[in-house]
Amino acid sequence: MCAGYTNLRLKVRNYLQTEREVEGVYTVDLVQLIEKMNLENCTPDIDIKRIKISQPDVNRPALQLAGFFDHFDSERVQIIGYVEHAYMQTVSLEKRNEIMSKLMDYKVPCIVFCRNIEVSDELIKIATEKEVPILRSAKTTSSFMAEVIRWLNVELAPRISIHGVLVDVYGEGILITGESGIGKSEAALELIKRGHRLVADDVVEIKKVSDETLIGTAPDITRHFIELRGIGIIDVKTLFGVESVKNTQGIDLVIKLEEWSRDKDYDRFGLDEQHIEILGNKVVCYSIPIRPGRNLAIICESAAVNHRQKKMGYNAAQELYQRVTNKIRNSTKK
Repeated sequence: MCAGYTNLRLKVRNYLQTEREVEGVYTVDLVQLIEKMNLENCTPDIDIKRIKISQPDVNRPALQLAGFFDHFDSERVQIIGYVEHAYMQTVSLEKRNEIMSKLMDYKVPCIVFCRNIEVSDELIKIATEKEVPILRSAKTTSSFMAEVIRWLNVELAPRISIHGVLVDVYGEGILITGESGIGKSEAALELIKRGHRLVADDVVEIKKVSDETLIGTAPDITRHFIELRGIGIIDVKTLFGVESVKNTQGIDLVIKLEEWSRDKDYDRFGLDEQHIEILGNKVVCYSIPIRPGRNLAIICESAAVNHRQKKMGYNAAQELYQRVTNKIRNSTKK
């Protein structure tokens, strides 16, 4: 039983490692973009399943329609709005098709017409021959661009996988790290029973969506599962209900569990915050020594509330320091 369980863990971790190696450069399938943005496919004869998007930015090909292709980033999604469409109406049909044909020669991933702009049969024929999908959206150009860029920035964000547990505690994302067997999953289980939500156990995939924001999630294969030594794998969603799990969560705080040592001097006041760097972003980090009798769930809850309080402008450690300083100053004056 133990040998089989160990083999299962190794297979899962090897699978996740293989997935990360295969990804390398992160991409998004064009099919996903079409489904997410509710786009109409005007070129159904093209096999869109093979087309992938690797750039989070988009391009409105105004200069390209005018014939200037220097520094043209052909890997971006190309968006035709009202202005580009109005310009193309000022040139002859022959010239219009020539310009669009040249644009498609660069093998752009797709061309999206916003505002439900009508696409001519001639253009659809050219696009089908050159295997460049033409899509349509009912949204305005600006709103569509903003939504696509936001979504692609999340899907194509730099990412890493960390061994740990991610839990949503009072709305604060707490990443619990530490050596195997130190009690991360047990602490997460107690937090779940106290009404908080599990995001990921064992492997946490972290994406950097901005210079200030890290988003954590679980790999699809291990989502909603938690590992407890001596018991095995349990399905948190099935046992505790859908309110006990969450798919994604911003990472606000890192709690590092470590074995208690007599020789180490632990911070008891918290005047100077420690940080850990993840994908270039600094995150507040607390090192919690583990000893028998310490309730890790309550510690995590207190850390989450205290961190939120600091973000709102109140620091208990600074308040105590100020009181002691004032008391000493008043005593000295007397």
